[in-house]
Amino acid sequence: MLDRAAQFATRYVRTPEAARLLGISPRTLEKYRCHGNGPTFRKLGGRVVYAIGDLEAWADQAACSSTSDPRYLEARAAGNAHR
Repeated sequence: MLDRAAQFATRYVRTPEAARLLGISPRTLEKYRCHGNGPTFRKLGGRVVYAIGDLEAWADQAACSSTSDPRYLEARAAGNAHR
């Protein structure tokens, strides 16, 4: 029952606020969504929403400690994949 309560306590934001939190434009976030390389989203009542935790998890995947970090090249490639 606690998991169900936690699920309803999750805060959801729409595309403009999600983009602001990530520091990218709403259009870029829409493109990521279409190409499948953006954060997990949900369709609720015809609206696209993002859970704050999903935005944080997606951003954490691109975390690197230096430009020589192997994940840096992966993160950079993902960001340039559909330009």
